[in-house]
Formats: sequence, structure tokens, C-alpha cells
Amino acid sequence: MRSPTAEDGPAITALIAACPPLDPNSAYCNLLQCSDFADTCVVAEVNGRIAGWISAYRLPSHPERIFVWQVAVDTSARGLGLGGRMLDELAARPAVRGATTLTTTITEANPASWALFTAFARRHGAELTKSERFTRDAHFAGAHDTEWQASIAPLPSAPTN
Repeated sequence: MRSPTAEDGPAITALIAACPPLDPNSAYCNLLQCSDFADTCVVAEVNGRIAGWISAYRLPSHPERIFVWQVAVDTSARGLGLGGRMLDELAARPAVRGATTLTTTITEANPASWALFTAFARRHGAELTKSERFTRDAHFAGAHDTEWQASIAPLPSAPTN
């Protein structure tokens, strides 16, 4: 597990494209995540190849929250607990210190993500609550399923060293 670099951008773009139902980002967006948000993003390598990715950021208006934008795990690394280990790595990062809540959005039709975040909450003795965030009609003009916000609190404390 490590922070990304800008050079990881193309591999991350390819990984996200290979992980439906994730929305693909532009290559430029991924480069910005790998550089400007590297402290709150996680790359997992297996045998020297990027097999996992988490993009996340602290909300400027609510610095007590860390928002997880995407979690991608290559098909070759699924079932190994990599997603959970990446979330644990993110929660332990110095850049996350002081955050009390992890939030993300998930569609109803994504049981793998619900299982991942439910297991993370359980593992850390936190509560997961769910509320509508972006609705199909009001926010996506009917072109995308409603995104439900999962909020997990309290987060485990990051180390102080």
C-alpha cells in the first residue's frame, strides 16, 4: 500500500475502466487525484502491478469528514480483502487524522460496495448510517441511479507519529 504518484495515472485510469459499475473519470482527473490528493488516496500493488485504488479527499467545508470517491480492485485481486485493507490504510493515514466520519455514496445496486463499507464499520466498532444524497431524477435527470450516502462514525484515530 502506498500513496499514488502522477505516473500512476494511466494505470489507475485503466483499472477504473475495468471495474464497472464505477464511473470512468478523465485521465486528467485521475492525474489530479494522484498528485494533488495523493495523501488521501491509496494504491495497492500486487507483484509490482497496480491492483487496487481508493480516491478520497477531506471536505474543505467539513474537515471532520473524509469522502471516499472510488474504490477499485482488479478482478485478479478480488476476494483477497484488498478493498478492506485499503480502507484501513486510508483511515490510518496522517492526512486523515482528526476526521471523525468517513462518507461515500453507493447505489442500491452495488452490493459489493455496501458489504465493503459495512464490514469496515463493523471492524472498527463504528456505525454506518444511510441517507439519500443524489437522486435519479433531481440530480441525474433520470440517467443514473440514486446515490445513497453511507456515513461511518466514529473513525478510528490515526497514529500521531
